[in-house]
Amino acid sequence: MIKNIMMTPADKIDPYQHLPVMVEEVLSYLAPKENEVFVDGTLGMAGHSIRILEKIGSKGLLVGMDRDEQSLSIARERLQEFAHQCHFVHKDFRYIDEVLADLNIQKVDGILLDLGISSFQLDNPRRGFSLRSSGPLDMRMDQNAAISAYDLVNSLSEKEIAAILKEFGEERWAGRIARGIVSERSKRPIENTDELSDIVVRSVPFHGKPQRLHPATRTFQAFRIAVNHELETLDIVIDKCVSHLRPKGRLGIISFHSLEDRIVKNKFKMFQRAGIVEPLVKKPIRPTDEEVEINPRARSARFRVLERNV
Repeated sequence: MIKNIMMTPADKIDPYQHLPVMVEEVLSYLAPKENEVFVDGTLGMAGHSIRILEKIGSKGLLVGMDRDEQSLSIARERLQEFAHQCHFVHKDFRYIDEVLADLNIQKVDGILLDLGISSFQLDNPRRGFSLRSSGPLDMRMDQNAAISAYDLVNSLSEKEIAAILKEFGEERWAGRIARGIVSERSKRPIENTDELSDIVVRSVPFHGKPQRLHPATRTFQAFRIAVNHELETLDIVIDKCVSHLRPKGRLGIISFHSLEDRIVKNKFKMFQRAGIVEPLVKKPIRPTDEEVEINPRARSARFRVLERNV
């Protein structure tokens, strides 16, 4: 099991390099106003929240949640001038109901969930999210969590690994990759991201054509989702978010792959059929070409937003 990682000066990544996705679209559709109460369930580097705070004014309130303690610490520093109107909470957004109850907040005007991984996390090899640099097989959003990617890769059965790759990565070659992982770990534990990446590359057929995605992209996505219970958590939190919106309150969710967007779309439709909400867009909003040129990691982003009716 990977232990908690302490950052040394050499590990530090400039958090100000992170570019929040679709900021203007988020502000336009969530429409924060003076004196309102907002929740940023994925505070990250506070790129969205700093703009929301400017809109809600000095008497507005922001609850910023993040399960990544390092990100939360940086956000707190960036939002120092707004500290008197912010609550910073180190928790997974699935506990939004408990957090609001603890703060004696019944209803809010807006909630934002940005489901992406920040550049701060991706660009730090010691976090284990990136397949393009060598680091420990970690992938935990919350460094206090008990289970890391190392544990899954080195302890699950071939069948269980294949199921994760197929369900969470939609990986065509899930069976081959799972066999490759089990074969390699029988010699010695698989400890690093580059080792896992190499196993995937050797396990999948090569067709001689340039590929848009690195062959290990879906495998890394699948293990990250499994480690952090991302889809299960998303399914749970949408119900809680809708229940805590005031009438005319809005929930916006930025997703980055089809599995997430499918959950968001279906949940929004369910609440719409019940007459509780009205989606404000028929199709997800995508980043502009200009934004993608500046920030290529925004390319796969999809933004959906709803408004509570009653």
